[in-house]
Amino acid sequence: MQVRFPEDERFPSWKITFLEYLIAATFVGLLVGYWHLQIGQHAQLLEQAEHNRIRELPIIAPRGRILDRNGRVLVDNFPSFTILLNRENSSQLTDAHIEKLAKALDLDPDDVEGQIHRSARLPRFQPIVLKQAASLKDIAYIDAHRSEFPEIDVIQSQQRFYPKHGVAAAVLGYVGQVSQADLSKAGSNYHPGDLIGKFGIEKEYNSVLRGRDGMRRVVVNSRGQEVGTLGTVDALPGHDLRLTLDLDLQLTAEAALGDRPGAVVALDPRTGDVLAMASHPTFDPNDFTHHIPVETWKQLTTNPLHPLMNKAIQAQLAPGSIFKIITGTAALETGTITPDFTVHCNGQVTIYGHTYHDWTWWTERGGHGTVDFHKGIVISCDVYFYTLGKMLGIQKIDYYAEHLGLGHRTGIDLPDEDSGLIPTPGWVRRVYHHQWWPGETISVAIGQGAVQVTPLQVAYAIGGIASGGNFVRPHLASIRELRELGADPPGESTIHFPLHEETVQAVTNGMWGVVNEPGGTGAGARCRGLNIAGKTGTAQVVSAQLQAEAHNAKYRNNAWFVGYSPSPDPDIAVAVLVMQGQHSSVAAPIAGDVIRAYYQEKERNRIPAQLVSQITNKARPAAVASEQ
Repeated sequence: MQVRFPEDERFPSWKITFLEYLIAATFVGLLVGYWHLQIGQHAQLLEQAEHNRIRELPIIAPRGRILDRNGRVLVDNFPSFTILLNRENSSQLTDAHIEKLAKALDLDPDDVEGQIHRSARLPRFQPIVLKQAASLKDIAYIDAHRSEFPEIDVIQSQQRFYPKHGVAAAVLGYVGQVSQADLSKAGSNYHPGDLIGKFGIEKEYNSVLRGRDGMRRVVVNSRGQEVGTLGTVDALPGHDLRLTLDLDLQLTAEAALGDRPGAVVALDPRTGDVLAMASHPTFDPNDFTHHIPVETWKQLTTNPLHPLMNKAIQAQLAPGSIFKIITGTAALETGTITPDFTVHCNGQVTIYGHTYHDWTWWTERGGHGTVDFHKGIVISCDVYFYTLGKMLGIQKIDYYAEHLGLGHRTGIDLPDEDSGLIPTPGWVRRVYHHQWWPGETISVAIGQGAVQVTPLQVAYAIGGIASGGNFVRPHLASIRELRELGADPPGESTIHFPLHEETVQAVTNGMWGVVNEPGGTGAGARCRGLNIAGKTGTAQVVSAQLQAEAHNAKYRNNAWFVGYSPSPDPDIAVAVLVMQGQHSSVAAPIAGDVIRAYYQEKERNRIPAQLVSQITNKARPAAVASEQ
């Protein structure tokens, strides 16, 4: 029997051929890939490896200090730590990682994500600042989680420090992280997380105070830990800035104003040096040197007394009777009256069919009797200046108010100064679309109606009038030192608006009487041994009738006083505003305290006794001397 075996199943030849080609293609692909990695992408991968091994960490330049006129420190720095995010590998950070890191550092995860997103267009090698002024707790967390967050670095930095806290805060300002608007400005050389001046002197002279950051190249291991240093480019600190402020005088102004809302400005009319500038309520700039708490920010921005406003240059309010000096100067200069011009005051006067009351009407239901120019200033007779307002007309009042320093910015080297307002017929047509009513001139003549001024303008204007018509632009930075630093000074421009000697004598005699004569409204500013002149002002916020009926603090009158010493030709002029102060009697003693402190400091600086005597007892005008 024949046995038949099945034929062997042979592997098809086409499959063998296919496998050969597949193996060959695989080897070719591996060779091409190897070539691409080793040769084609050699430079790119080498650079990436180098970046993983070498990091460039910024050395943040400290800002320059801010000093007072005697070199005492108003703003300083102290060592702190800053947490950085290196963005070269930040793509590895997931949302969960970001949230975990933000919560550990007491940051808002949305803010961190937004910061990373805003930095997307910047070069990848530029790190971004996650947190300024990191605490020891933050540093410990980063060190303990180094392997989890290798892209996080901690560097030493300088934190801004305001040792006097709220003293002169509205002048000095504060710093904060650069905003998106600042980053997008043409020519901006800022980086995300940079600190810049946001307010006050910090903002105005940011280019002087800001230094130039350095850089340190370090070697790190796979866990992101620093294992060596390759080189360092030192940071260039910012320049110190000396101000004209006198710390002792500033402290006196702050203490005299106390917890009352308002402002105090003291300046030297001869040079424009601002010696003191207080604004209350104040704030602590140290709150802004790191991420300000939401609750603190809310309190500052919702406070109806606006602590973030520099009231010395931004509080635009009616000056009340202080404006009578402008009206009186205009009347004398134009020849509308002479100093012996008299008006009979019985407590009220009817002009253009409307009855206007003197301030005495509301207290005594009486008047001042026969009043000449000198007495009109001393007792602040409204009826006298109502009459002058009618005689002058709005055009002349406007002209002199503008040329005597009101209704426009003084040009002080601070950001956001307001211009105030001197109403004109053109302004009324533009804003209210009607013609000027003659009765409006009567209110303007005594500093009411639409008239608005700032405390700085008041000190500038009255100091210029007492100086014979020389108005020197106020400034806070030392012009000499700015020139030495190569920075642009604010300018020493002096506006000359010459006044007749007889006008200056009549006005300054009257202002001396306000402080020193019986019945003078500014007796609270009187200081023994000092020759002080001044003018009070009580500016209504609402009508006297509404004020009496409402019994609401916000309807109280604003209290003003402006004083200077000596009279005439002053060395110092001081303007005081106490908002809701009700009576000017609360403002006058504040000015007296500041002027007294000014001369006491001169004595402490060992000015020869004879010179001190000359300063504080300069010869008064003949008309005043004859009355003593």
